[in-house]
Amino acid sequence: MLRETMSEVDLLILGAGWTSTFLIPQLKSANITYAATTTTGHDNTIPFKFDPSSGDPEPFTRLPKAHTVLITFPLKGHGQSKTIVGLYRNTHGPKNHWIQLGSTGIFNQLPDAWSGDGSDYDTKDVRAIAEDELLALGGCVLNLSGLYGGARVPRTWLPRLAQNKEDVRKRNAVHFVHGEDVARAVIAEHGRFSESKRWIVADCRVYDWWDLIMSFSSMTEEKSGEAESEEARVKREEDRAMRQQFSKWVGELMIEEGVRALPREMSRLGRKLDSRGFWNHHGIWPRHQRLA
Repeated sequence: MLRETMSEVDLLILGAGWTSTFLIPQLKSANITYAATTTTGHDNTIPFKFDPSSGDPEPFTRLPKAHTVLITFPLKGHGQSKTIVGLYRNTHGPKNHWIQLGSTGIFNQLPDAWSGDGSDYDTKDVRAIAEDELLALGGCVLNLSGLYGGARVPRTWLPRLAQNKEDVRKRNAVHFVHGEDVARAVIAEHGRFSESKRWIVADCRVYDWWDLIMSFSSMTEEKSGEAESEEARVKREEDRAMRQQFSKWVGELMIEEGVRALPREMSRLGRKLDSRGFWNHHGIWPRHQRLA
């Protein structure tokens, strides 16, 4: 049966991107019926694009009725959450739960302290404004830490992380969650919905960027059995040289900052996230408990 023809599902994914590559297999395994949208309708999805400036309900008529609606794309500012929920409910009725995937980047009010689910956050952030609006409508927000898994490989992020040693000096704590655990979190929330609740979702670890950089520098590329092209060889060597340069900077910073060993002490890592609340509430814990 094509997803577009289903009139009712357990879970509707608005925006079948990276998260859905982990979520859909778990939904199938758990026999949870689902439908998913993309802007083009590729790969057996429903074509749908949310226009926050439009009050036209027609695009929502193509969507099935769902017990839980998951929004994977960011909503921003005032009005967008009310619009998308209102148009959907006007079309399919009020009996549905809403989950918004957000970012832990809003928890930046106390740079040297711990942030938990109930901690202060940047209420003026455009994504936080939309999330608060959804919470007021009874929705739930899962604020996710650094996403990895599949095509998202943290060691490849170094060029975007910093350009020089001074950039590396500023890097302190970082938090991650694997895509498989994001999917498990969504399914847990679908099964036991938390009305008007914001959760922090991470793997219950605090990572030290300096420590990770040192670890990345020792990794070697896995080569397939096929002959390697000259372009691929050059790229692999450039990547290796880049990681070694970053490692050298960390070593120099350890001397300059008086850091005797890695990871650094918690007190030196700045903002840290406490993600125990969500996992404890649902009685599950991260399956990927350490960044590989």
